[in-house]
Amino acid sequence: MTGSNEMPIPGAEQEKESSRTQGGFRYIWKQLIISKTGMLGSVLVLLVVLIAICAPLLTSHDPAAVDPLNRLKPPAWLDGGASEHWLGTDNLGRDMWSRIVYGARVSLIVGMGAVIVSGVIGAILGLLSGFYGKWLDAVIMRVGDAFMAIPTILFMLVVMAIVGPGITTLIFVIGVTNWVPFTRIVRSEVLSIKERDFVHAARSIGAKNGRLIVKHILPNILSSFIVICGMNVGTTIIMEASLSFLGLGIKPPDVSWGGMLSDGRQYVATSWWVATFPGLAITFTVLGVIFLGDWLRDVLDPRTETNKK
Repeated sequence: MTGSNEMPIPGAEQEKESSRTQGGFRYIWKQLIISKTGMLGSVLVLLVVLIAICAPLLTSHDPAAVDPLNRLKPPAWLDGGASEHWLGTDNLGRDMWSRIVYGARVSLIVGMGAVIVSGVIGAILGLLSGFYGKWLDAVIMRVGDAFMAIPTILFMLVVMAIVGPGITTLIFVIGVTNWVPFTRIVRSEVLSIKERDFVHAARSIGAKNGRLIVKHILPNILSSFIVICGMNVGTTIIMEASLSFLGLGIKPPDVSWGGMLSDGRQYVATSWWVATFPGLAITFTVLGVIFLGDWLRDVLDPRTETNKK
């Protein structure tokens, strides 16, 4: 007989889940192939990541090594340039290519690290605020309003001036000051999801609040959370560059694209490459992150028109 008493075949559910997962990967890969924006963003981000990882293999100069005899050497293709410094040297004779390559490491570490910090804080507060509501929601939202009322760059400048520069400090400061957008988006998603039938059904059979949040609500907000994380990496990279440009971010001997811009701003008229190349590195990296974030939003958000086509 066949009926409700029939035992499931061992491993069948796992095979179904695996099939769904593989189908999801195939769908995402297909969408990436047909999306010019997504492909361009992926290539740019992947290129920066590979350069950062393979920095020792791509350079033959110490990025912090000073060589006064070769200061402000132009790129190799200009008159006076040298092949050993194919992007030229800065005002202290340091190799520009080596500094840009090692600067990619700092930008990616700070960008992703700060987003992880702000994302964790924002997700936890957003889940608590949206799920429990009432006075807890009011307190969290008012604190968020207070953070939004303070100019972010001014707040970071004050904290960095008090605490002191450094990669770890920079990640913490940027992360702590940028949790509000994450909280607001997660909260809005939770407010909608917690009223759906499957949540009410789980509650009716005795599911506790913790299980409802972890098992039923959190998986349904991951797509929105991933999208906002991707979009904020670019913003964080610009914040790090801005603080380093002002002298309150990454300090020598660590290399930062923002610090390179600061060093080269007074030589723009005579030695344009000192400020131009780190500026281009920031531009292409942030553009890649933005393009990839836009594509992720179109793919992961079922409400967009792109997914409906």
